[in-house]
Amino acid sequence: MTIRVVVADDQELVRSGFSMILDVQPDIEVVAEAGDGAEAVEAVRRHSPDVALLDIRMPRLDGIEACRAISAESGCRSVMLTTFDSDAYVYEALHAGASGFLLKDVRRDDLVHAVRVVARGDSLLAPSVARRLVEEYTRPARRETAPRPDPRLDALTARERETLLLLARGLSNAEIAAELVVSDHTVKTHVGNVLAKLGLRDRIQAVICAYESGLVTAGSPPLGG
Repeated sequence: MTIRVVVADDQELVRSGFSMILDVQPDIEVVAEAGDGAEAVEAVRRHSPDVALLDIRMPRLDGIEACRAISAESGCRSVMLTTFDSDAYVYEALHAGASGFLLKDVRRDDLVHAVRVVARGDSLLAPSVARRLVEEYTRPARRETAPRPDPRLDALTARERETLLLLARGLSNAEIAAELVVSDHTVKTHVGNVLAKLGLRDRIQAVICAYESGLVTAGSPPLGG
């Protein structure tokens, strides 16, 4: 199956360069380019791509707001591109619904890999990276108010809550399986149920949900610890 991609960047040479790298891949097709966030949102509406590469800093509508609109309107998954290696940008992009984050000096092979990973439904950042980011940007000193319990969590079974806790602490499926003494297949089922019941796109958003709902707080001990 061909992966359909929209590339959005306000610098034409950068945009064209990414498009050429991707378009020569046998399983990837660049269906549109966009020079700003508003054009990117419209291109996604028109072409229904699988993945959108979005520069964070663009005129009219920045990449984060474009990502938020795309995530709300479609099943297209977003990968953010920036020259700024800043945790704040990473967190804001992920919170807006992005499934990945790349610096613009990314290697050719890593760019292609990122598109394929996100297109198949996975997140580009390791759960442990997402956990560290969320701990930084949801720690009490940065909060104006305490987190409110998320009523969606009531739909989770006890084992699914345990799975979400372990996801939020950065454990892989294999590590969760060892912690809960179940098979990898069972863990995949639990993770799928958590995402479906909470209306989340991927593991990264599950981590964010766990922290913002107050289910997990920065510095929480391991499950059972």
